[in-house]
Amino acid sequence: MKKILTSALVAGMLLSVGATSVLAMGGASGARTDYIVVNKLGEVVVNPFRIAPLTAIIKDGGYVLKDVTVTIVPKEGGQTISYQVLDSRLKNYGGIPVFGLYPDYQNTVKVSYTKLFKGEQIKEEAEYKIYAPAVFVDPDGTYLQKGGLFSSVDVKKVEKGFEDRLYFFNNLGNKSTKSAKAVWNNPTGGALEWNQTPLVFILDTKGEVRWYLLPVKDLYDIDSAYKAGIMMGFKQNADGAMSWGFGQRYVKYDILGREIFDRKLPASYSDMSHSIDDADNGNFYIRAAGFNVKRPDGKNVHTVRDIIVEVDANGNVLDDWRLFEILDPYRDTVLKVLDQGAVCLNIDASQAGKTMSADDLAALDTNDKFGDIVGSGAGRNWAHVNSVDYDPEDDSIIISSRHQDAIIKIGRDKKVKWILGSHEGWSDRYKKYFLQPVDSKGNKISCGETGSKCPGYENEKGGFDFTWTQHTAFKIDEKSKGDIIYVSAFDNGDTRGMEQPALAEMKYSRSVVYKIDQKKMTVEQIWEFGKERGHSIYSPVTSLTEYQADKNSVVSYFATSGLNIDVVSGLLLSNPSPTIFEHKWGSTEPSVEIQLHDSMGYQAFPFSVNKAFGTK
Repeated sequence: MKKILTSALVAGMLLSVGATSVLAMGGASGARTDYIVVNKLGEVVVNPFRIAPLTAIIKDGGYVLKDVTVTIVPKEGGQTISYQVLDSRLKNYGGIPVFGLYPDYQNTVKVSYTKLFKGEQIKEEAEYKIYAPAVFVDPDGTYLQKGGLFSSVDVKKVEKGFEDRLYFFNNLGNKSTKSAKAVWNNPTGGALEWNQTPLVFILDTKGEVRWYLLPVKDLYDIDSAYKAGIMMGFKQNADGAMSWGFGQRYVKYDILGREIFDRKLPASYSDMSHSIDDADNGNFYIRAAGFNVKRPDGKNVHTVRDIIVEVDANGNVLDDWRLFEILDPYRDTVLKVLDQGAVCLNIDASQAGKTMSADDLAALDTNDKFGDIVGSGAGRNWAHVNSVDYDPEDDSIIISSRHQDAIIKIGRDKKVKWILGSHEGWSDRYKKYFLQPVDSKGNKISCGETGSKCPGYENEKGGFDFTWTQHTAFKIDEKSKGDIIYVSAFDNGDTRGMEQPALAEMKYSRSVVYKIDQKKMTVEQIWEFGKERGHSIYSPVTSLTEYQADKNSVVSYFATSGLNIDVVSGLLLSNPSPTIFEHKWGSTEPSVEIQLHDSMGYQAFPFSVNKAFGTK
């Protein structure tokens, strides 16, 4: 009797709320579509893959679409983003991908397309109102954080022809108490503790955020040893998608956040950071370290930033370059003059201006103190490779070794081809690989008795100089031919002349382009920028210089300019105010100058929205 009464009661309740609600729950009559559909296609999904909140998909509504164009109507005085979408790319999303929404704003999005239905091709245009949420950044709890991605933007200059630029920024949060809770213990060493929240975003030339990465736990988990690390090495691949790495992973996603792959490093390697280069054949060159390496003294260690590993498109290891075997891990010339207050992103303001002596380094090598510390030999930060660039012309790699003050080319046979850097401190084994500095007429340039003090070191108006604690050594493929190649680099400037200056304010950074004759083994400096600005844009760590073929220009990111350290207390007083510049090829005056405030920069470069959707 009780069961009969209960059944009758439930039936009555369902009838009382109405048939519509019953159908919404599904059942014999089928589920009901109760989301809002506007215009002549399907529903709108914002942040469809959870990691890119300023994107959306306008679903196709069951139609086959082609000839799609998307336009994000700008705010008053803002920058229009408009792009076409390759027909086949629409299948990835089940509709029209929308990129470049303004945060915390109801955007107007215009689309035009052709839809195929019942044998007809129907051309239509539609307008959508899409709200995108405000930018969210996980707070780090430090006094250095004054804003989310940054506190403000100062657009100082954008010349005609550059107004359509979108710049991709790979910046970093401050090290917080949430991070750096794990270290390698078996064997010891490595850089597992390198772990800071990513601040990755795209700005337009008006200084507006038009995309950012939300590092949700499916992708990134600051508490997990295998899903944390500093996100670095972002690159827009030939197919328009983004590849990068962090800690024990390397990944590839498209700009809407659709996963292409997300992989752990192969088991013999650890601690990816700084750089991952994609080759035309689909292979990747990853700057990693050795997971378990036997040193000549019999000790097993995790190495630090000194292995390049090549993997194919499926993640299989093809080759590696073990730099502690190819180069001399005990060349300590640079290590003895490094400013210990800024060893890349291991910034210890209390050590600003201090250096290590030969005795300090020798004592270090007698103990078992291994890890991400300056020191000689495998297991310590002796090389600090911060970029790798594959050169298919001779099947070799070009690396930037910050702690050797050298840009080095190494062949598939693991033999050095040339060394661009100071000649000081190298053993006789490497002297035949030195590039000889020359002027525009081919005359030799002397860099003094030590080989470290070139004319550009003393002459503010020009002359040749090597790079010092440099970042991003990239071959400029479009300008290079045969044995004559062009290489761009960011010369950070610490250890310039193989010394520390009398005053910190004497330091400067610069972007530089070299012309190398690989047959004659000569190098000519053909362009530089930054020396004339002096200490005002000095960037002790990180940064980038890269050629851009689409505008025949050079982009420079002075990523840590304005880093403010109290020399008395040793405390960081504020985050940097990084500046991005873009120069027409050969020009001494920038066409673009945009400065961020209160943000720790790593790298930045132009982003192509048309390339992202397959149309260029």
